Amino acid sequence: MGTDKAFLDVAGRPLVERVINVLKGLFERVIIVTNSPQSYARYAVSVVTDAIDKRGPLTGIYSGLLASKDEYNFVAACDMPFLNSGLIGHMAKEAEGYDVVVPEIRGNVEPLHAVYHKSLLPLIESQIQRDSRQIRKIFESVKVRRIVEEEIARFDPDKRSFINLNTPQEYKEAVCLDLECRSC
Repeated sequence: MGTDKAFLDVAGRPLVERVINVLKGLFERVIIVTNSPQSYARYAVSVVTDAIDKRGPLTGIYSGLLASKDEYNFVAACDMPFLNSGLIGHMAKEAEGYDVVVPEIRGNVEPLHAVYHKSLLPLIESQIQRDSRQIRKIFESVKVRRIVEEEIARFDPDKRSFINLNTPQEYKEAVCLDLECRSC
């Protein structure tokens, strides 16, 4: 994208601020994992850096879980402008007794829109140390609650929660989607 996606503007607010606002409405604590903490100083959230010197989403999940005081933790990417609080709340309520709660759409899981139990820390650390950075690998050896499409549709029938912005075109489409939403 050529810029820090977290600060792309959608409807007058940076993406990260949109994510923070949804999560603060649901959870007592919000943690941002970043390697540029000074960029997030203006937000009233905890900011931590990677606990292990190996970059990637799995290291971010590990670092967030390590910094968290909570048993269960919802993890989202910073570039998801349309998070749905109803869906996230449902996932959090379903977490008891599971290691991971993750949406599944057409057979594919959404690991950066999932609830993780803090007990996964040793497994994740071991996987990172082996240079295996695929988040989905964790799901093979733990108790997973998959949120199926019928459940997702009750809260987010268009599955907008899972839109993330990786290209300028996806960003442009998200801005258009938001404008359509506000004009309804």
